Amino acid sequence: MQSLLAASRWIDAINERFGRIANWLVLLACAISAGNAFVRYGINMSSNAWLEIQWYCFAGMVMLGASWTLNRNEHVRVDLIYGRLSTRAQVWVDVVGGVLFLLPAMAVLAWTAWPFFLDAWTISEGSTNAGGLIRWPVKLMLPLGFAMVWLQGLSEIIKRVGYLRGVHNMDLQYERPLQ
Repeated sequence: MQSLLAASRWIDAINERFGRIANWLVLLACAISAGNAFVRYGINMSSNAWLEIQWYCFAGMVMLGASWTLNRNEHVRVDLIYGRLSTRAQVWVDVVGGVLFLLPAMAVLAWTAWPFFLDAWTISEGSTNAGGLIRWPVKLMLPLGFAMVWLQGLSEIIKRVGYLRGVHNMDLQYERPLQ
């Protein structure tokens, strides 16, 4: 179990780095958006590449930030029953849900997104817009993001099984929505 928990810590560390990249992409996208608006309306120049790079930043924010959000236990949930369960029952729901739904769904999504990226990379697919960018970097975000959520899901399952076995302590606080 200790080697699995060590692997879990390694996965958590990688996804934390991806989460930091996602955070910086938010700032970068805002700066690019503001700069693009200034250039477009201030000095009457424009480039499709600047519009597309915002799209790339958004893809990175979502796809790289999803695994970190899972690590921090901040994904949106349907809290009708979950919040009323004991902590141990919540952990069991997380384990069963992870094994039966999260891991298979992320595996299928990563698997099916890989050819989408590979085709774009193989043919050096570019934007159809004048001055646009190559497309494979943004398409790489799909299989990479889904694979990282799969890994983080595995990490969360390992930590929760460790908790259930009494060999791992973790903060299982889930902040309920305020509605």
